[in-house]
Amino acid sequence: MSSEIASHIQLPEPKLAFHPDRVADRDIHPLRGLCRYGPYSQGLIPDPIRIATISPAGEENRLYEFMKHLNSSFSPAERKTYLPPWPGFKNVFGVRMVGAAADCHIQLSQLDEEFSTTPTPHVFLAEHLIRAIQQLVARRLEFDVLFIYLPQRWAPGFAGKAGDDFDLHDHLKATTAALRIPIQLVREDKALAYACRASVMWRIGLAIYAKAGGIPWKLADMDPETAYVGISYAVRSAASNRPRFVTCCSQVFDSHGSGLEFVAYDANEFEIQRENPYLSRTEMFRVMSRSMDLYRRRHAGRSPRRVMVHKTTEFKNEEVDGCMEALHLCESVDLIQVVQDVSWRGAKIDGRSGEKKGQAAAFPVPRGTLVHIGPREALLWTHGSVEGIAERGSFFQGAKATPRPLRIVRHAGHGTWDDTARAILALTKMDWNNDSLYDPLPVTLGYASVLAEVVKRMDGLGATPYQFRFFM
Repeated sequence: MSSEIASHIQLPEPKLAFHPDRVADRDIHPLRGLCRYGPYSQGLIPDPIRIATISPAGEENRLYEFMKHLNSSFSPAERKTYLPPWPGFKNVFGVRMVGAAADCHIQLSQLDEEFSTTPTPHVFLAEHLIRAIQQLVARRLEFDVLFIYLPQRWAPGFAGKAGDDFDLHDHLKATTAALRIPIQLVREDKALAYACRASVMWRIGLAIYAKAGGIPWKLADMDPETAYVGISYAVRSAASNRPRFVTCCSQVFDSHGSGLEFVAYDANEFEIQRENPYLSRTEMFRVMSRSMDLYRRRHAGRSPRRVMVHKTTEFKNEEVDGCMEALHLCESVDLIQVVQDVSWRGAKIDGRSGEKKGQAAAFPVPRGTLVHIGPREALLWTHGSVEGIAERGSFFQGAKATPRPLRIVRHAGHGTWDDTARAILALTKMDWNNDSLYDPLPVTLGYASVLAEVVKRMDGLGATPYQFRFFM
């Protein structure tokens, strides 16, 4: 029996589109593309973007100075082979960013003394912040994004005690999402004190633009009749009196990788195996039907010709049946399991000459490398070296460790591995809340996981779809 595996395939780095009509406005580098062409939705969102604020009393100027920095220019002090200089918010996105009206700025007074003595600082801090947020509800039409400044001395309130399922970020997002208020947490240690100002400005700037309803970029070369769905589950705290599991279907992404809404609900019929929930046929039919309703609502009533569903756990037979029943109008359905924790590794070896052995390359396996390991399994390197990013040589994001591939398993469908892998690779570049070239996971699963963690903390899950910008 041979120990050799199939020859590998090298997929090209996916291109991003920065204009709905000009096909020349494309680039593989998201930030370079923004600098060259501007955002995809340029001219389509209100100008200016108005910022409301919540801050400790006497420290509001720290937020105002931070906003001035967003409108200034900075050269990168890190990731210099990837990160362009930050030229200022308006120069990147084509819109201004300004402070909202005077009544949209709240100062929290007399907080520190009681905060330092309370046995539950996370509860105390969350309650005061939520009260301040609720004061702004009446002013909702006067601002677009809310900045909340968190000084480092409040760090004991950012998380609960050991065993307490509390995260301030997720708790606040659960509250503000229900109020339809996009927020940006500005932490002293991560935003104000971070050494590389260009890095901070790119990350916060992208987030502000997307949270205000803008579209920085879309995917350039994808099948226009394919939809991409991601499913994730979250476990509630044992102390909660609500169902233990919530199932969260991330946005249904279209051919451009855009999807600004998602559906979520409590799962009632499921089976637990190895701490993972698996839905019944009825439950899976329900979530997929609602996902397709969401797609059709955004596409003039049309159903996609093909649907790819991504999940980190396997698809049980009942889940497969539920998907097929809900997606019967589609010509092709691919149910793909994406496994991140694998033991596989790969090394790039420069070419052999005669009997002389090849030498280890200076850079790791290229991103986009695809290797078949079985009739229904393959390995895909979404992390690795990329050409065309650095001025010289290859670019390796993070520049450390040996990149692991994703193991992708097809539980239903007959498409080629090339199409499946191309879609996954492209969707790793669609996180508008991140300034990196790519994420390790496709946005279908990355967003689904984020959404599930926030949604499980919400008091009620309505039938109305949610916009992801309120959860970023």
